[in-house]
Amino acid sequence: MKCDEIFAALAMLEKERGIPESFMMGKIIQALTTAYKRDHEGVENVIVDVDEEKRDLKMYVQKEVVEEVEFPGTQISLEAARELSAAYQVGDTVNLPVNNVEFGRIAAGNGKQVIIQGLREAEHGMVYDEFNSKQHEILTGTVTRIDPRTGNVILRIGTGNESTEAVLTLGEQVDGETLREGQLVKVYLVEVRRSTRGPQVLISRTHPGLVKRLFELEVPEIYDGTVEIRSVAREAGSRTKMAVWSEDANVDPIGACIGPRGQRVNAIVDELHGEKIDVIRWSEDPAQFIAAALAPADVEDVVLAEDGKSCRVIVPDDQLSLAIGKEGQNARLAARLTGYKIDIKPASYHE
Repeated sequence: MKCDEIFAALAMLEKERGIPESFMMGKIIQALTTAYKRDHEGVENVIVDVDEEKRDLKMYVQKEVVEEVEFPGTQISLEAARELSAAYQVGDTVNLPVNNVEFGRIAAGNGKQVIIQGLREAEHGMVYDEFNSKQHEILTGTVTRIDPRTGNVILRIGTGNESTEAVLTLGEQVDGETLREGQLVKVYLVEVRRSTRGPQVLISRTHPGLVKRLFELEVPEIYDGTVEIRSVAREAGSRTKMAVWSEDANVDPIGACIGPRGQRVNAIVDELHGEKIDVIRWSEDPAQFIAAALAPADVEDVVLAEDGKSCRVIVPDDQLSLAIGKEGQNARLAARLTGYKIDIKPASYHE
C-alpha cells in the first residue's frame, strides 16, 4: 500500500529534527503489528514489509499449513493453502497479505499517532539535553503566568524548539519579591529531571548558587579563576555572606568583588532587589575565618573546641548584639559559611 504521507513525514523529521528515519519506521512497524494483533484475536506472527524505493508498505499474517485447523489465528488448512499455490505442503509457512483497505485504516491512525509520539519524545530529548548542559547556570526567563492559588510563577525559558516552561515554586521565590507577567527574571537552574510529561526544569531565586553565578558574571577575576569563591551562605532577600580567596598575593579578593566605588557588588545587590552582601576573606586558619565571618562585628578571640566542629567566640561587650545580628542572623550565616557551631560570648563573661 502506498504510504507517501508517512515516508514524507519521516524524511522531514530526519531533516528538521535529526530523528533517523529507520528509528521512526521501526516504531511505526511495531505500532502497526500491535494494532493488527489487537483487532484479530489469536494472530501471532505479523510481518510488515518496507520498500523504501517505492515508498510502499505491505502487511502479512504468517500461518502454518496443517491438515486440520485448530487455531485459525496461526494455522491454515492444506486445502486453503493449495488454492494459493499447489506447491504448499503440511508444515510450510504461508504469508497471507492483509488487504489494503484494512491495512490502510490501521496505518492511517497508528502511523500518525506514532509520528506525533516520536516527535514529542524527540522534542523532550532535545529540551532535556539543552537544559541538562546548563545545570547550575543562570538563565533568564519570561514570566508567562502566576498561579493565584499556589503563588507559583510559570516562566518560559529558552528559545525556539529548545524552549520550555519552568515553575518557580513559592518556596524558591524570594520573600517580598513581586513578579509580574511579561517580566524578565534571572533564575538559577538547580536540576533537570526526566519525566513522562517531558523534562522538569527545577529553578530557584533563593539558591546560594545564584549569588555565586552573579559574581562570576560581574567580576572578571572570579570568571578567570584569579579569585575563588570558597563558600556562600544565604538567607534570600535579606543577607548573603560570601567567602573569597586568591592564590595571587597581589590580588585583593574582597576589593575585586566590591569593585571601584562598589560598582560590582552594587550591581548584584540591585539584581537581588536590595539583598545585603558581606564579602569576607577566606582563610585556611579556622579561627581567622570564623572571626572574619562575624563581620561587621569585631572579634577578640576564637577558641576552637576539641571536636573540630564548634567554637567559642569572645567579642567586646558593645559588639555582642552586632555579632549575633537581628534575630540571630549574623551568627547563623557565619556558622553556615564556616561549617562551625559558634557560641558568642561578651568579653565580660566568666564561667
